[in-house]
Amino acid sequence: VQLQASGGGLVQAGGSLRLSCVASKRTFSNNGMGWFRQAPGKEREFVAAIGWRGGTTSYAGSVKGRFTISRDNAKNAMYLEMNSLKPEDTAVYYCAAARSSYGSREAGGYNYWGQGTQVTVSS
Repeated sequence: VQLQASGGGLVQAGGSLRLSCVASKRTFSNNGMGWFRQAPGKEREFVAAIGWRGGTTSYAGSVKGRFTISRDNAKNAMYLEMNSLKPEDTAVYYCAAARSSYGSREAGGYNYWGQGTQVTVSS
């Protein structure tokens, strides 16, 4: 396993969660990274991406202003702070490492994927 996502769980609407993604066996400090999610019966969708230095970020419109992506290259880790959660945020969240130094909004831009962590938001 090279990317391990964790931090998911069950939370009420309006609540918060912090997802973590830790890399093992190799460093991804020179790679852009991102978060995607997949709800039951739906396609995997982009959530957020971050460049290799952490200075460049991108968000899906549905989460902008509520979610914050960050990374700590010294710990080979990436995070997703999720606030004001809504039932429609319910999904399996996946972290991924990009092929380039900058994150991408397209799944095809990533070549390493974590196993996913379940986030369930109750109304």
